[in-house]
Amino acid sequence: MRHAKQSQRLSRPTAHRQAIVDALIRGLILHDQIRTTFARAKATQRAADRLVTLGKDGSIHARRQAFRVLQDQTLVKRLFSEIAPRFLDVGGGYTRVTHLGLRRGDGASLAVVAFSRLPAAEPARPEAPKPPRAPKPSTPTKPEPEKVRREEEKPKKFLEGLRKLWSRQKKGSAAS
Repeated sequence: MRHAKQSQRLSRPTAHRQAIVDALIRGLILHDQIRTTFARAKATQRAADRLVTLGKDGSIHARRQAFRVLQDQTLVKRLFSEIAPRFLDVGGGYTRVTHLGLRRGDGASLAVVAFSRLPAAEPARPEAPKPPRAPKPSTPTKPEPEKVRREEEKPKKFLEGLRKLWSRQKKGSAAS
């Protein structure tokens, strides 16, 4: 029996399960939302909420603990500088899991894991006017005579081409 056990097993050995959850967390931090099965989403939600709590702490030790999971300095930097500041006034519930329905192939329950607060929209910057391009000189090109002949020789249908090819081979083999 599994009384008082805290993690979902996901039908995987421990190392494989941890690798899956860590990879899902990396995707979540990189893209702000991911789509996966419901069981994996719930496991990812617990671990991601813990990482956001570490990000709110902001200490060196917390960064090292986050790096242990994320294995990428750019993701740790994004977690501590962009994602965690969104949740400074919130005590928990940093991610949400939304049901999507059943997967078509095997009937697994799908879900989306996303941060509950999306990043603030950046103000639109006016673009600098682009310098006008110089017009290209237009020179009329005439098709070469060989190309015109080749286009005229192309068969209209596939079988006609095969017939012509076959008759050419017969003529060539009879001549030799």
